[in-house]
Amino acid sequence: MEFKSLKNIETSFRQIRFFGIVFVCLCAGIAGYALWSAYSFAEAQRQKIYVLDGGKSLMLALSQDLSQNRPVEAREHVKRFHELFFTLSPDKSAIEGNIRRALFLVDRSAFGYYRDLTEKGYYNRIISGNINQNLLVDSVVCNFDAYPYSAVTYARQLIIRESNITERSLVTRCNLINSVRSDNNPHGFTMENFEIVENKDLRVIDR
Repeated sequence: MEFKSLKNIETSFRQIRFFGIVFVCLCAGIAGYALWSAYSFAEAQRQKIYVLDGGKSLMLALSQDLSQNRPVEAREHVKRFHELFFTLSPDKSAIEGNIRRALFLVDRSAFGYYRDLTEKGYYNRIISGNINQNLLVDSVVCNFDAYPYSAVTYARQLIIRESNITERSLVTRCNLINSVRSDNNPHGFTMENFEIVENKDLRVIDR
């Protein structure tokens, strides 16, 4: 009788231990799921931006992963530089203003081209001849497989005179590195080793 009682006690202890282990595992599973759910919820909230529209209404805008936007920002950065650097009007202050804004987006390699053109009197001829120069960017090809990123720009220059319009082909290349975003550099890139690969006349259209 005593042996049977001891056996029942041992069996009960095993059952209690089993249920205790099951209970602990269940609590750990619930705690882990709660932590995972809280992290997922916080991550989802970080993907949302709340925007005040004139302090009156609250709008919800969804943000995208930063890495998904970098190729688009890179192409826009390069395009913006070319538009500022190569679009010229017969106004000294306008030219200097555009060049100054363009140089915030690039290292000193582009300043070398600006200095050479200044020394050759190119900008003075633009002003004295009442010439407008417009740039049309056809495409910007970026390679994000290796850092620093490489970019090649294909564009057309339109040099507009009173008597004719000269269309020129412009091909440039550079490297892109990540930098700090600012008002002068909103895309957070800096162009390095900028060089003009091709710049030749395509056709002249009489007016």
